[in-house]
Amino acid sequence: MKPIIGITVDAEFREEDGRSKGTLSLNWNYAEVIRMAGGVPLLIPPQADPAVIASVIDGWLIPGGKDLDPTLWGEETHEEAKIIDPARPNFELQLLKEIASDLPVLGICYGCQLLNVAHGGSLHQHLPDHTEKVHTEGPMDQYDLDENSKVGAIMGPSPKGMSFHHQAVNQVGSGLQVVGRSDDGTIEAIESTDRPWMIGVQWHPERTPDDPESVALFKSFVDQASTYRMARTSK
Repeated sequence: MKPIIGITVDAEFREEDGRSKGTLSLNWNYAEVIRMAGGVPLLIPPQADPAVIASVIDGWLIPGGKDLDPTLWGEETHEEAKIIDPARPNFELQLLKEIASDLPVLGICYGCQLLNVAHGGSLHQHLPDHTEKVHTEGPMDQYDLDENSKVGAIMGPSPKGMSFHHQAVNQVGSGLQVVGRSDDGTIEAIESTDRPWMIGVQWHPERTPDDPESVALFKSFVDQASTYRMARTSK
């Protein structure tokens, strides 16, 4: 059977809205690239039970989103920050504790940042304070990846992609390593050192779904989830 890939979705709670109380949302491409790679996308709202979700999914895609609350790593909020509704990261941090140690995880943009913060790392809250290079307008850029890393072996040493972020990894969390950078030194890819397949990329490969390097990343992720599913269901 095809592996089930959980994708956590954005949440915006509006207490004053008596009709709906808020919205749940996800950009179309995230689900589509999983389908194209052979997986079954399962959208997960923050109202879900993390323990139940952890028992159902075979892989977890953490998509892009707004800015994480800097109190998570002990900083005051930058004036340019646009903080995400806490319902989503609160759920994701709980889910990260519930999933099996060998469940494949792919974090994109905010997802990469969440993985780093969850492991005790910090973020640059506003990249224009640290570099003159523009990372926020979706330019096609090239990234330098460690050829000996998982993501480097999958995508090659110099993949191209689109950047839409004004935050990025600063201090790297425990159990993670930097495996990719932009030409200005901005960290663009991290990997777990103690899990078999946990990768975070700062750019948006789902926005270049026909690019062979992006296709290879999602295919590898879904293949890893398929292997996880087979091992889980054979026990």
